[in-house]
Amino acid sequence: MSAALKGNANFRWLMSGATISMLGDQFTLIALPWLVLRLTGDPLSLGLVIALMSIPRAVFILLGGALVDRYSPKQVLMLTKYASTLLLGALTFAVLTDQASLSLVYALAFGIGLAQAFAVPAGSSMLPRTIEPNLLQAANGIMMGLRQLTLLAGPLLAALILVLEGGNGAVASMRALGIAFGIDCVSYLVSAWTLSQVKPLDVAKPPQDQHLLRSVGEGITMVWRDTDMRSCFLYWGLVSFFVGGAMQVAMPLLAQNTLHDAASLGVLLGAHGIGTLIGMAASGLLKKLRWLSFGAMILSVDALAGLFLAPVGTISASWQGVLLMLPLGLIGGFVQIAVFTWIQQRVPPQMMGRTMSIFMFIFMGLAPLSAASTGWVLQYLTLTELFAGGGALLVCFALGAWLFTPMRHIRHSAAG
Repeated sequence: MSAALKGNANFRWLMSGATISMLGDQFTLIALPWLVLRLTGDPLSLGLVIALMSIPRAVFILLGGALVDRYSPKQVLMLTKYASTLLLGALTFAVLTDQASLSLVYALAFGIGLAQAFAVPAGSSMLPRTIEPNLLQAANGIMMGLRQLTLLAGPLLAALILVLEGGNGAVASMRALGIAFGIDCVSYLVSAWTLSQVKPLDVAKPPQDQHLLRSVGEGITMVWRDTDMRSCFLYWGLVSFFVGGAMQVAMPLLAQNTLHDAASLGVLLGAHGIGTLIGMAASGLLKKLRWLSFGAMILSVDALAGLFLAPVGTISASWQGVLLMLPLGLIGGFVQIAVFTWIQQRVPPQMMGRTMSIFMFIFMGLAPLSAASTGWVLQYLTLTELFAGGGALLVCFALGAWLFTPMRHIRHSAAG
């Protein structure tokens, strides 16, 4: 971490709060499926809970972005933390007192997803509102690297709590789940306090009497009129719908049908996570690649990722998958930092919430639609063909964007 970031009080508070909150989230992500299966034993009910969290997040995220710009990322994010605290507190109480029911879980899952619809654009808009532009590249790298670390360490800590507190009886097992939800609840309270210590930079605010739907439309119009952003967002939408969502379904099926080992999925995802962390740590190399434009860099690494993705369906052992997933994660981590920094440096602060909500909608809205349709596609394709086709599509999309769009000429922000 640079001396400038170490001495930045805003960044220290944001980093500590985000780490605590992201670690807490892992406890709920691990405990919630266990709770649903313990209550019902029905995978369909689990799928419905996941859908109830995903649908409001995708539907309301654009409105969340408009609210962020109308008020402030800090205000909106603070409210979502308090709302999540209440929701998880209610779930903790219900589980610990043996009053949890499936209908209650459905309602709380919807509420959590709704809170995330506003928290995601607010959280992604905080850095450019609180950190000087010349520090964004390094700050993004550290924050996303910490997020990746929590994705690796969080599930292990959650599993340890469940094992230590789980015992053998039904009551003890429910107690363990209640403790897990309680830890997440407390993490939101603590992160709300750290957020209260952050002092945003002075930025212009839009008129507060502007209609929210008109505000959403204004954000979409701004992105559309910006040729560079329009090209990138359309390209990322194609990749998310035709490649990203399908891989969310294909990876578990690969572990089950080809490797015949549930632990192998953890190995593959772990390798991807480690690669992502390395890629984020190496994001500082971006400044040394300025001879390559931002757009050319994105398209080049996407094409390279397609070459690594295509043979994943042919593996017959976990170690082979690791050799492919590790570089895929590295590429993805490197690109994430570059993309977030480019958007944050390009967009005016008063439009940041709406822009980031549109960007997030591409992945939270389109990828689940793609995942849902993948089951139908697999009636006609084998897993080997699905991975090969996904890799080939990624290469073709990158090549097509290079040849027929202005993407390869898009430059890095002058602020970076």
